[in-house]
Amino acid sequence: MSPFLLLAVWLVLINIVAFAIFARDKRSAIRDRRRVPERALLTLAAIGGAPAMVAGSAMIRHKTRKQPFRAILLTILALQIVLAVAAIAWSVGLI
Repeated sequence: MSPFLLLAVWLVLINIVAFAIFARDKRSAIRDRRRVPERALLTLAAIGGAPAMVAGSAMIRHKTRKQPFRAILLTILALQIVLAVAAIAWSVGLI
């Protein structure tokens, strides 16, 4: 299996998991139950789940005003986009 296919599978899976955990945290917040620690959420974002968490933030209106969480999440997403563009450019021989 090619490394890019493995990466694609990983990204799909981690984004599904990240979205589900983010949604669970929202339900816990509404019900005043035990929450998922922000450190755990940011770790999920850092290992590839940032796109789903940013989308989830908008879709379920969760942690939209929470700072510095939101700023860190958006920074992680921006870094992942830069890395993805660089990897694609490298793979086609542009860099």
